[in-house]
Amino acid sequence: MKKEMVAIVDENDNEIGEEEKIKAHQEGKLHRAFSIFIFNSKGQMLIQKRVKTKYHSGGLWTNTCCSHPRPGEPIEKASHRRLKEEMGFDCEISEIFSFTYKVKFDNGIFENEYDHVFLGKFDGKPMPNSKEIEDWMFIGLDELKKDIKSNPEKYTHWFKIALDKLSEVKE
Repeated sequence: MKKEMVAIVDENDNEIGEEEKIKAHQEGKLHRAFSIFIFNSKGQMLIQKRVKTKYHSGGLWTNTCCSHPRPGEPIEKASHRRLKEEMGFDCEISEIFSFTYKVKFDNGIFENEYDHVFLGKFDGKPMPNSKEIEDWMFIGLDELKKDIKSNPEKYTHWFKIALDKLSEVKE
């Protein structure tokens, strides 16, 4: 099986190399990523529960889709590709902001990402990839934020950070 590669970037998101995805996470190298937030016309967010077998954050709730572009792959093209692969649909999306964050997990894996955040609208029913996603739901932002406050351990680190930044942008 071909190893999945990620783009290693500097603090300004300039691509400076590439690394095998797992190795980049083991060594904590800053790499490019994206997070997609999809809302329906009722203003509810589509969130997913990652399968328990993920190498980190398995079994946790997160935004609609999150992944990494391949080295040299345009971020928007990668975002559409992964939205189809993970959630079984595609829609118009636009980048609204980016941020960096670094987290070390109990298993020694790091998330050190330059994360591009995309926003889109979709009113259909997703057809999630069961190898990636255990569950999904549309949820109102007030209900979601209340649950995150009560149960922060049920959600991924980057989702909580991005959601706070998204709230600032949307207000």
